[in-house]
Amino acid sequence: MAKGYELHQLRMMALQAMGKDLARRAKSRCEITGAAGVKLFPYEVPPVPAEPDIEHTILVSGPCLEMIKHPERMRGREWQCLSEAVWSELPAVQVTVWRMLRELAKREDWAREVLEETCLDPGIEAWAQADTA
Repeated sequence: MAKGYELHQLRMMALQAMGKDLARRAKSRCEITGAAGVKLFPYEVPPVPAEPDIEHTILVSGPCLEMIKHPERMRGREWQCLSEAVWSELPAVQVTVWRMLRELAKREDWAREVLEETCLDPGIEAWAQADTA
């Protein structure tokens, strides 16, 4: 058990080391909602590579992280910002938003419409579907 804890701690340290680069890339905003002036957290988009990678990591706000971890709790139009975020230039953001929209589409017509209009690059779409099985 200690080995697993140590590996987790090393991974967290590696993510923290990316913090400045992530904040610079994100302009200190949530990369999904665009929220500024809030505490931001690194989120590794599954499936994660063996070593932490900035291309598989996004910076998100606390409420956004909560919805990523528990998408079944997402409700209503408060997440309509996803309709813009899905067009992000960052593949990791596109994947995360696509997954969030897919969950919301079970309950929200607007999310279904956004998904129908969204065309992801085949590699990004494969990544998005890789963790939804």
